[in-house]
Amino acid sequence: MGASATESDIELLAERFEEHRARLRSIAFRMLGSLADADDAVQETWLRLARTGADEIGNLGGWLTTAASRICLDMLRTRTSRREDSLDVHVQDPIVAPDPEQESLLADSVGLALLMVLDTLEPAERLAFVLHDVFAVPFDRIGATLGRSPAAARQLASRARRRLREAPTPESDLRRQRGLVDRFLAAARGGDLDALFEVLDPDVVLRADAGDGPLGPSRVVRGATGVIAQAQHYAPLARFGRRVLVNDAPGLVVAPGDRVLAVMALTFGGGRITRIDILADPQRLERLAVARSIGGPTAPDPNRQGS
Repeated sequence: MGASATESDIELLAERFEEHRARLRSIAFRMLGSLADADDAVQETWLRLARTGADEIGNLGGWLTTAASRICLDMLRTRTSRREDSLDVHVQDPIVAPDPEQESLLADSVGLALLMVLDTLEPAERLAFVLHDVFAVPFDRIGATLGRSPAAARQLASRARRRLREAPTPESDLRRQRGLVDRFLAAARGGDLDALFEVLDPDVVLRADAGDGPLGPSRVVRGATGVIAQAQHYAPLARFGRRVLVNDAPGLVVAPGDRVLAVMALTFGGGRITRIDILADPQRLERLAVARSIGGPTAPDPNRQGS
């Protein structure tokens, strides 16, 4: 805002911004697949509004949507560049036993299962699809946000829609998924190679994002043989693993005592585990406050009932 802005002006602007915060956070989460990054994007949107002021803004909601979208687009492009330098080891923020606020954030037409597919789209495709198909933003405004024509924005959304249709649909049989997770955990604890081969898809992909933590380095491992080798390497930690709900599906947390070392999100297909995403970056785990959302004992019987 200008130098003459009073404290009451800023308070009034903040009140108007708060009316749009939930929508902006929802857009940013679907764009970025990370609650922490979404909050950063919303905060940067507020800072831009505070610097600009609302006096010359005719449609505040539209202005905020555009500003937040451009911030998310920049973050996605930076992330894409980072991934090219890091073998694509970035793992999305896991949602461990979501609270009601997080569940409402994820409850509409783009759920958690699709976030992984959205993550494969180019940044401009993702923005066009999310803004138009989820939030009904018209293509002329999307085109202006991207610096492209409305027709080009429409084409981007159509391309994203086609790629989403072609993506494999994760299984949703929770009872079968729980059984697979329990068998995987028991086999890892016991070093049972045959049992591990039975529960893992031959083309399973493991993506471990360890940051600068003790479980590094970060890596991508493809194929059951390589994934099992990694499981053997970390077998001593398996006794601290337990099944929890991660991204609306059975997953695992490794937590000696009250210290969370890793969260594992699993994807299922064909009656086996097809993908393992491990977040073991201590800084990101701390930022997500994962430990406070888990609780309970650290190494229960893997055959117990529950999530």
